[in-house]
Amino acid sequence: MRLLIITQKVDKEDSILGFMHNWILELSKKFEKITVICLEKREFDLPQNIKIYSLGKESGKARIKYIKNFFNLILGLHKEYDSVFVHMNQEYVLLGGFLWKILRKKIYFWRNHQLGNLFTRIAVWFSNKVFCTSKFAFVAKYEKTILMPVGIDTGVFNPESRIQNLESRKRSILFLSRMDPIKRPDLLIEALNILNKKNVDFVCDFYGNPTVGGEDYYNYLKTKVEELGLADKINFCNGVANHETPKIYKEHDIFVNLTPSGSFDKTILEAVVCGCLLVVANKSLVGEIDDRMIAKNETVAEIAQKIESLLDIGNEERFVLSASLQKYVLEKHSLSVLIEKLVKEIQNVQK
Repeated sequence: MRLLIITQKVDKEDSILGFMHNWILELSKKFEKITVICLEKREFDLPQNIKIYSLGKESGKARIKYIKNFFNLILGLHKEYDSVFVHMNQEYVLLGGFLWKILRKKIYFWRNHQLGNLFTRIAVWFSNKVFCTSKFAFVAKYEKTILMPVGIDTGVFNPESRIQNLESRKRSILFLSRMDPIKRPDLLIEALNILNKKNVDFVCDFYGNPTVGGEDYYNYLKTKVEELGLADKINFCNGVANHETPKIYKEHDIFVNLTPSGSFDKTILEAVVCGCLLVVANKSLVGEIDDRMIAKNETVAEIAQKIESLLDIGNEERFVLSASLQKYVLEKHSLSVLIEKLVKEIQNVQK
């Protein structure tokens, strides 16, 4: 089989989308040839059966040029692929859907988002199969949708070399994400303010950059920390490449992610495999992990209570909880489990 992958960026150094590099690498072991069309290409190290084509964002081309390049590539390369895997961006399915149907290419669409619209429905209609990781995603309701593993590379993300000195990371909290309102870092700051007023001992590191155009929100967060008198408790750090995050996870005890349930941030499970406990708002994890780590009501008071309870548990109980979380990821959400299921679904349609 020969596969065309369409994704936003191929860059192993990217702090948000760097994981896609390893996804492509692992898929290349299952396909005769893989062609990748991305909006932007930067740093990559991939085998010879993979060809990467960019629509030109890294060279600053105008948006109309992206569309022209997109059609030139999907038509010019149509003999190089049998099926198409579109990762996240429905626009590519909308643009290429008719042509791919005419060319008799199978279309597989991966989308994780709580919200959708008419264009999302059209993209689903074009697709032979749709994939998502959250049962709360907009596309989860369709009969052709398959619920998938998240795909954590346990060769990169694992508890090995985790800082052994418990005191060096004790009572440490981590928030690692892009600094965007949808990620709700402001809720965590408010929860930490409650803990600080109760004289709860902690330190929290926020890793991540603002989205383009979101600098005002990022500055608002920093100002809020200053006004609340939390500057000695909270540190803001720049985003780092995906492959550099394991070291950061291993330096912290609790990972907080407050993204709504419609999506399923990979960082949640990456942190788990590296030994962190969790405080999350994602209801997809209800019934899968200990309820003490899920803020079901998503209130500031509840988030504060969840964090405080995890800060206070003993080392033996912490070890048991962490081992349970790691087992869950290894059995249900590893990259090897994802690739096996993804390839199987594609092969079943190809037949």
